[in-house]
Amino acid sequence: MNLENYFISKFNSKYIGDDGALIGNVVYSKDAFFENVHFKRKWMSCFEIAQKAMLVNISDAVAMNARPKYALLSVSMPKSMTKSDMEALANGFKSVAQQYNIEIIGGDTISNSKLDITVTIVSETKKPLLRSKVRQNYLFAYTGRLGDSAKDLKKLQNLGKIHKKSKFVNIHLRDKFVSNNIRILKAGMDISDGLYSDLDKMASLNRVGIQFLKKIPKCIACSGEEYEMLVAFDARDTKKLLMHAKKSRTKLTIFAKAARNRYINRCKAHHF
Repeated sequence: MNLENYFISKFNSKYIGDDGALIGNVVYSKDAFFENVHFKRKWMSCFEIAQKAMLVNISDAVAMNARPKYALLSVSMPKSMTKSDMEALANGFKSVAQQYNIEIIGGDTISNSKLDITVTIVSETKKPLLRSKVRQNYLFAYTGRLGDSAKDLKKLQNLGKIHKKSKFVNIHLRDKFVSNNIRILKAGMDISDGLYSDLDKMASLNRVGIQFLKKIPKCIACSGEEYEMLVAFDARDTKKLLMHAKKSRTKLTIFAKAARNRYINRCKAHHF
């Protein structure tokens, strides 16, 4: 057990285990976005930082087929932040909130040595997509293309430059794919810690092993902060799901199925 899972195991709640806590038809989700952990100020503008902080949190709602309604912001800022920086930060939050019809209803601001952000998203869902409905022989697939986020992060760490449309900065969420296929999808989660690491969470929760149908390079399988979807579905719905994905121009890669063997995640932990 890695340290993240160990810490989470200290809290006994039936609501822990998905991308957000589902209580009734409301989903509560919260993620941190900290300077020198998730980003460096020289890599992104204040506007882009705020946008990404919102989007990585909205991704949890999307992963559960929930519609985000409200946001609470906690922002700790260094004294070096100018009014212009603060305005750009506020505009980044508001631009994403407007895009997803979210109302920012409050939060907290404090002084700090660096720029740290946490966002709480309150969402509603009529048909939630959970991680816990995987059965033997269900197929696993992921949306989009994986690996670019880790590759661009390495460029930045080596003082290189990345394209302004890079996934590391400009996240594309799969809300329409999830909502359009909710009758087909049996389980799902967003890929934030890397495909193999998040697959490990789903496999462990459902007490299944994994049989791989195709080989995936480690540089792709271990790339974190992709915010694509990892989904499970009944093999009988394969043709229908692929057809729907094609209609929405969503690349879908079927790569594994639930089996009785033991699955071992070969990626390093992202958190500790």
